[in-house]
This record gives sequence, C-alpha cells and structure tokens, in this order.
Amino acid sequence: METLKNYDTEIIEGGVPVKMWTRGVPVEAEAKQQLANAARLPVVFKHVAAMPDVHLGIGATVGSVIPTLRAIIPAAVGVDIGCGMMACKTTLRAEDLPDNLGPLRAAIERSVPHGSTPRHRGRDQGSWENPPETVDQVWATLVDEFDALCELHPRLKNTNNRKHLGTLGGGNHFIEVCLDEAGAVWFMLHSGSRGVGNAIGTHFIELAKKDAEQHQRNLPDQDLAYFEEGAQYFGDYVRGVGWAQKFAARNREVMMTNLIATVRQVIAKPFETHVEAVNCHHNYVQQERHFGEDVFVTRKGAVSAKRGQMGIIPGSMGARSFIVRGLGNPESFDSCSHGAGRVMSRTKAKKLFSVADHAKATEGVECRKDADVIDEIPMAYKDIDAVMAAQKDLVEVVHTLKQVVCVKG
Repeated sequence: METLKNYDTEIIEGGVPVKMWTRGVPVEAEAKQQLANAARLPVVFKHVAAMPDVHLGIGATVGSVIPTLRAIIPAAVGVDIGCGMMACKTTLRAEDLPDNLGPLRAAIERSVPHGSTPRHRGRDQGSWENPPETVDQVWATLVDEFDALCELHPRLKNTNNRKHLGTLGGGNHFIEVCLDEAGAVWFMLHSGSRGVGNAIGTHFIELAKKDAEQHQRNLPDQDLAYFEEGAQYFGDYVRGVGWAQKFAARNREVMMTNLIATVRQVIAKPFETHVEAVNCHHNYVQQERHFGEDVFVTRKGAVSAKRGQMGIIPGSMGARSFIVRGLGNPESFDSCSHGAGRVMSRTKAKKLFSVADHAKATEGVECRKDADVIDEIPMAYKDIDAVMAAQKDLVEVVHTLKQVVCVKG
C-alpha cells in the first residue's frame, strides 16, 4: 500500500486504484470488496474515491465517488435519488428558544408529514392527504417533465409524487433545530426524492440489469449493471435521474419553508432566516470535468466539495454536525463525506442497544426516545470527529452545530 497525503491507495487487480480517506476510522471488509468490485468495471475512470464514512451498500458502497466514462451505473446512484441536506441560519439566539422544547417538536411533527406506512395498512402517514397550495405551486414546475417521463415509462405514473413533495420520509431522514458555536439557531433537514425517486431508481436498475444480460457483461456484482451512452435507456435514465434530483432539492425547500412558518407560530419573537443557507445532494450523478475528461461522477453518500463550495456533514442524533467549505481536492474528485457513516446494521443496533441506552446517548436533545428509533442511536455510527479528521484535506469547518430538537421519520 502506497501512502500519499491524507489518503491511502489500494491497488486493485484488474481494475483502477481505490483512494481511501479512511485513516483512523473503521472500514468493514465487505465495504472494501464493494469498492474493489466498482474499481473493476471497464467504464470507471482514473480511480474510485472512498470517503471516511464509507460502509456497505447495495452494489456500490455508501461513501464512494465513482467517475465513469460515457456510462452511468443506476444502482450506484441508488433509489434515494437526490437525497441530501438543507440548512439555514436564522437571527434567533439560543436564549430565544423556549425552556421546554417539547411543544416545538410536536408542532413540527404535526406540520410536516413524516414516517411511512406499509402499503397494506391504508393511507401513508408520510404523505399529504390534501397537499397545501404551496406544494401544488412547486409541483406545477415539475409536473410537465414528469408527465413526459411517464409517457415513456408508464409504471412511474402511479407513484407517490405530488403527495410526497415537502415530506420527510423515514430511516435516517430528520429535521433539526440546532445551535452553532456562537449560539445562533439553525434549521437543518435531511431528505430526498421520496417515493417517486425510489420508483425511478428501482425501474432503471432493473432495466440496466436486463441490458447487462443482453450484452452478456461479466459483472463482479449484478447491482453494478450500467447503461453506456447510446444504450436504449441511457437518455431516459439521464432525464429521470435529473428530474428526481430536482424534485429532491425542491422537496427540501418546501419542507424548510413549512418548518420556518411552524417555528414562527411557536416562537413569538420575529426573526430572519437564510442568513446563510446550503442545499446539497449526497446521492446523485452529474457530468463534471476531471483530469481533462468529461465524466459522469456518481456520489453515493458523498458531497461535492469544490474549492469554496459550501456543504453539510451531519453527525448522528446526539452528535455534532458541520457546515463545511470545500477545498477542491482533485484526488477526491472535489468530494467529501456525507455524514458519520454507519458502523453496524439497523438490525444489529436494535439487538445491541436498549431504549435506556438511546435516552442516555441523546440526553439534552428533544427527540423521540422509543424502541422504534434505536437503530438511529449515535453508537450505530462512526465517530464524527474521527471522520472529520480523516478528511481535513477535503474540507474546512465553517460552523459546528449541535441539535436541540430532532424530528425523525
């Protein structure tokens, strides 16, 4: 293993190298195997970059940056297309918040649909029954492109689309009220393209697998099936994934507007927002220029960190989060981590930890402390400080946030 700068290079037999920003953080063997699998694809350009929060995913590793030449791997983007973060600073101060934050959390939970309901159990609690006018106004800017996509792929039509715009979802998606190092109040949220993005991702992953079978591609993992430029569905996927990424960014904006309006109902003091604001994807693909080539860069659990570009790296419930500025490191394809990264599966976390453990780990945070959120306990994640230390050549910290209210899906 050759050592350079702040990363280590793994030489992959039959593939491109993997550059790993993982010093001081654990990486499971299965995640390393997935990185090697991706590195062996003939369409991968230059090298694969692994961020410090890297961990096992489906097909492609979460926390990886995969540049491809004239091809895209739909499963590397995944099904939560455009998942990402939004944060905005307000003119409120810590002392402006009420002593009891319970009513504030309850008000947010009432105003933003969150969580999910299994299909056979009736209406999805994570969607609007009747979307408010603000949602419909934004949906009007998305619907024509969506209808055109549905004409080509009719199965995308009957998905939760308009009714999911401005909603949170479940799992590790959250809404938080945070304080920065100077006592300023921030609002932060984490969500993506919801049901419709999942449907688009799933549909094209299936088509890519069929395409790979047709061309008898020898893939190290079927989930790494790719479309090459000129393939039957390549253009459709580019349109579909681009639309889902746009939906995801709008979803966060609608939710943030709703969140601000809700806080204004609870806190009487007038305040301004968007003093500083960031809205960034961390599961997406886009065309960029690196090392003299135009390539498709897939960031699966990674954030764009071009020089001077602002980004968000959240910790877990009960850990600190960071507003960062990119340093534009070409070796990472101008990228950084998207969070702390899991060290164990949700199932394992539920077996290992109790409600009492979770309550202790989230002391001082107004949040759910029941059995259904144990899989999001801070101990299920890597140490965010170690993750930040491992990528000091990728980003610089501008603000450090600590949550005081956390709403989980």
